[in-house]
Amino acid sequence: MSIDPEAFRAVLGRYATGVTVVTTRDADGTPYGLTVNSFTSVSLDPPLVLFCLDRAAGSFAAFESAQGFAVNILRADQSGISSRFADPAAKRFADEPIETWGSGAPILSEALAALDCTVHARHDGGDHVILIGRVLDLQLRTHDDPLLYWCGAYRQLAPGV
Repeated sequence: MSIDPEAFRAVLGRYATGVTVVTTRDADGTPYGLTVNSFTSVSLDPPLVLFCLDRAAGSFAAFESAQGFAVNILRADQSGISSRFADPAAKRFADEPIETWGSGAPILSEALAALDCTVHARHDGGDHVILIGRVLDLQLRTHDDPLLYWCGAYRQLAPGV
């Protein structure tokens, strides 16, 4: 049975996700980052998370050779940051306050929460690579609502739901 790619995307688009910006640095120290909604936890002990990286992404080489990365969970009011990091032509880190923790990956200072990771494993995932990271450090910075993505648009939590 062959699955139509457009139908597959439409079905997956009905699954609401949080929105993250995943960042790293290449061997020269140049920062790279992209918007990712294919992020999830894997294990509590040891603390592991994963995200899926498109092999066609402009930052693929940087992530493929990186020893660490950071996951920045965005607040509901940060759709502009998400859009900038999703745009291949954008100056993604322009005017974005960042800090660096143990892995060396850029951490977005104003994100809702951040996880700093070392690469634990890489696995083939078809046209993507599955990167599993071991969490070295983390921080919950605010108790604001997260940015959500559903049906091709940014969303927010509804009160009382």
